[in-house]
Amino acid sequence: MIINGNIDHGRHKKGGPDSRFFKIRNLLNALFMLLAIIGVAVYALSSHTTGTVIVLVAMAFKFVECCLRIIR
Repeated sequence: MIINGNIDHGRHKKGGPDSRFFKIRNLLNALFMLLAIIGVAVYALSSHTTGTVIVLVAMAFKFVECCLRIIR
């Protein structure tokens, strides 16, 4: 379908800035990325156990974000 001279591919229609979970999902993604980087750094430079726990917490944030994406 062509809208305003542009081709509409139908992608990201429901997940854009007008979505009710958009800000929460962005926050959860930012937390995931930050914790994942910190966790890998701690794992590599210091304690393997602590680094693993930090990465697992980061994965929990990502899991919640994925659930919100499915719910929309």
